[in-house]
Amino acid sequence: MQNALVPVKTTESSHNELIQLVSFNLDQEEYGVDVLKVREIIRMPIVTRVPNTPHYVEGVINLRGKVVPIICMRKKFGLFQVENDKQTRIMVMDMEGELMGFIVDAVSEVIRISGSEIQPSPAMVAGGIDQECIAGVINQADRLLVLLNLEKMFSRDERNLFTGM
Repeated sequence: MQNALVPVKTTESSHNELIQLVSFNLDQEEYGVDVLKVREIIRMPIVTRVPNTPHYVEGVINLRGKVVPIICMRKKFGLFQVENDKQTRIMVMDMEGELMGFIVDAVSEVIRISGSEIQPSPAMVAGGIDQECIAGVINQADRLLVLLNLEKMFSRDERNLFTGM
Protein backbone atom coordinates (compact mmCIF):
# COMPACT_ATOMS: atom_id res chain seq x y z
CA MET A 1 0.00 0.00 0.00
CA GLN A 2 1.52 3.26 -1.05
CA ASN A 3 1.59 6.02 1.58
CA ALA A 4 -0.53 4.03 4.03
CA LEU A 5 -0.21 5.26 7.59
CA VAL A 6 1.76 2.73 9.57
CA PRO A 7 3.72 2.92 12.80
CA VAL A 8 6.69 5.20 12.34
CA LYS A 9 9.92 3.48 11.38
CA THR A 10 13.25 5.23 11.70
CA THR A 11 14.54 4.39 8.22
CA GLU A 12 15.89 7.25 6.15
CA SER A 13 13.38 6.71 3.30
CA SER A 14 10.23 6.98 5.45
CA HIS A 15 11.80 9.82 7.39
CA ASN A 16 11.97 12.08 4.33
CA GLU A 17 8.83 10.82 2.59
CA LEU A 18 6.18 13.45 1.86
CA ILE A 19 2.72 12.42 3.07
CA GLN A 20 -0.57 14.13 2.27
CA LEU A 21 -3.31 14.08 4.88
CA VAL A 22 -6.91 15.22 5.04
CA SER A 23 -7.47 16.94 8.37
CA PHE A 24 -10.86 17.00 10.05
CA ASN A 25 -12.36 18.15 13.34
CA LEU A 26 -14.23 16.28 16.02
CA ASP A 27 -15.17 18.01 19.26
CA GLN A 28 -12.57 20.78 18.82
CA GLU A 29 -9.76 18.27 18.23
CA GLU A 30 -8.00 17.81 14.91
CA TYR A 31 -7.36 14.45 13.27
CA GLY A 32 -5.78 13.38 10.01
CA VAL A 33 -6.11 10.46 7.61
CA ASP A 34 -4.15 9.49 4.51
CA VAL A 35 -5.51 11.42 1.52
CA LEU A 36 -5.22 8.29 -0.65
CA LYS A 37 -7.91 6.58 1.46
CA VAL A 38 -10.41 9.43 1.02
CA ARG A 39 -12.62 8.92 -2.04
CA GLU A 40 -14.80 11.98 -1.55
CA ILE A 41 -16.20 14.40 0.99
CA ILE A 42 -19.95 15.05 0.86
CA ARG A 43 -22.55 17.09 2.73
CA MET A 44 -24.92 15.24 5.02
CA PRO A 45 -27.61 13.45 3.00
CA ILE A 46 -30.61 11.58 4.43
CA VAL A 47 -29.24 8.50 6.20
CA THR A 48 -31.42 5.38 6.23
CA ARG A 49 -31.27 3.64 9.60
CA VAL A 50 -30.48 -0.06 9.75
CA PRO A 51 -31.83 -2.08 12.70
CA ASN A 52 -29.63 -4.23 14.93
CA THR A 53 -26.38 -2.44 14.19
CA PRO A 54 -23.80 -1.10 16.67
CA HIS A 55 -24.70 2.23 18.31
CA TYR A 56 -22.12 4.18 16.26
CA VAL A 57 -23.59 3.07 12.89
CA GLU A 58 -25.95 5.82 11.72
CA GLY A 59 -27.23 3.74 8.81
CA VAL A 60 -26.57 3.66 5.07
CA ILE A 61 -26.72 6.03 2.12
CA ASN A 62 -27.06 5.46 -1.61
CA LEU A 63 -24.00 6.94 -3.26
CA ARG A 64 -24.46 6.71 -7.04
CA GLY A 65 -26.06 3.28 -6.80
CA LYS A 66 -23.74 1.88 -4.13
CA VAL A 67 -24.89 1.31 -0.56
CA VAL A 68 -22.39 2.88 1.84
CA PRO A 69 -22.48 2.31 5.63
CA ILE A 70 -22.20 5.53 7.64
CA ILE A 71 -20.28 5.65 10.93
CA CYS A 72 -20.70 8.48 13.44
CA MET A 73 -17.15 9.27 14.61
CA ARG A 74 -18.45 11.08 17.71
CA LYS A 75 -20.31 7.95 18.83
CA LYS A 76 -17.39 5.67 17.94
CA PHE A 77 -15.03 7.81 20.04
CA GLY A 78 -17.53 8.14 22.90
CA LEU A 79 -17.89 11.91 22.48
CA PHE A 80 -20.86 14.08 23.41
CA GLN A 81 -23.46 14.19 20.62
CA VAL A 82 -24.31 17.48 18.89
CA GLU A 83 -26.71 18.38 16.11
CA ASN A 84 -25.32 18.25 12.59
CA ASP A 85 -24.74 21.70 11.13
CA LYS A 86 -23.69 23.21 7.81
CA GLN A 87 -20.05 22.22 8.50
CA THR A 88 -20.83 18.53 9.14
CA ARG A 89 -19.47 16.26 6.42
CA ILE A 90 -19.23 12.61 5.50
CA MET A 91 -15.77 11.47 4.48
CA VAL A 92 -16.27 8.52 2.12
CA MET A 93 -13.21 6.33 2.48
CA ASP A 94 -11.82 3.19 0.92
CA MET A 95 -11.52 0.65 3.72
CA GLU A 96 -9.73 -2.38 2.30
CA GLY A 97 -11.70 -2.25 -0.94
CA GLU A 98 -15.07 -1.32 0.62
CA LEU A 99 -16.51 2.19 0.83
CA MET A 100 -17.46 3.52 4.25
CA GLY A 101 -18.63 6.97 5.28
CA PHE A 102 -17.47 8.72 8.44
CA ILE A 103 -19.45 11.63 9.88
CA VAL A 104 -17.11 14.38 11.11
CA ASP A 105 -17.79 17.87 12.49
CA ALA A 106 -15.85 19.58 9.69
CA VAL A 107 -13.16 18.88 7.13
CA SER A 108 -10.32 21.38 7.41
CA GLU A 109 -7.72 20.99 4.69
CA VAL A 110 -5.29 18.77 2.86
CA ILE A 111 -1.84 19.13 4.38
CA ARG A 112 1.57 17.89 3.29
CA ILE A 113 4.02 16.75 5.91
CA SER A 114 7.35 15.03 5.99
CA GLY A 115 7.47 11.55 7.50
CA SER A 116 9.98 12.97 10.01
CA GLU A 117 7.22 15.16 11.53
CA ILE A 118 5.23 12.11 12.66
CA GLN A 119 5.91 11.26 16.28
CA PRO A 120 4.72 8.12 18.07
CA SER A 121 1.66 8.85 20.21
CA PRO A 122 1.90 8.69 23.98
CA ALA A 123 -0.32 5.97 25.49
CA MET A 124 -2.54 8.54 27.21
CA VAL A 125 -3.49 10.27 23.93
CA ALA A 126 -5.84 7.47 22.93
CA GLY A 127 -8.77 8.53 25.12
CA GLY A 128 -11.77 6.67 23.64
CA ILE A 129 -9.74 5.43 20.68
CA ASP A 130 -7.96 2.09 20.56
CA GLN A 131 -4.22 2.78 20.69
CA GLU A 132 -3.52 0.74 17.54
CA CYS A 133 -5.78 3.11 15.54
CA ILE A 134 -3.41 6.00 16.18
CA ALA A 135 -0.62 6.05 13.61
CA GLY A 136 1.14 8.98 15.27
CA VAL A 137 0.94 12.62 16.25
CA ILE A 138 2.10 15.71 14.38
CA ASN A 139 3.13 18.72 16.44
CA GLN A 140 2.94 21.82 14.27
CA ALA A 141 3.55 25.22 15.87
CA ASP A 142 0.06 25.97 17.22
CA ARG A 143 -1.70 22.62 16.81
CA LEU A 144 -1.50 18.90 17.42
CA LEU A 145 -2.86 16.59 14.75
CA VAL A 146 -3.64 12.97 15.63
CA LEU A 147 -3.09 10.62 12.68
CA LEU A 148 -5.64 7.82 12.48
CA ASN A 149 -5.47 4.45 10.80
CA LEU A 150 -9.22 3.86 10.46
CA GLU A 151 -8.79 0.33 9.13
CA LYS A 152 -7.55 -0.74 12.57
CA MET A 153 -10.53 0.85 14.28
CA PHE A 154 -12.86 -2.04 13.52
CA SER A 155 -12.60 -5.74 14.28
CA ARG A 156 -12.96 -8.31 11.52
CA ASP A 157 -16.52 -9.06 12.73
CA GLU A 158 -17.42 -5.37 12.50
CA ARG A 159 -16.02 -5.12 8.98
CA ASN A 160 -17.99 -8.22 7.96
CA LEU A 161 -21.14 -6.60 9.36
CA PHE A 162 -20.51 -3.45 7.27
CA THR A 163 -19.96 -5.38 4.04
CA GLY A 164 -23.27 -7.17 4.64
CA MET A 165 -25.25 -3.92 4.82
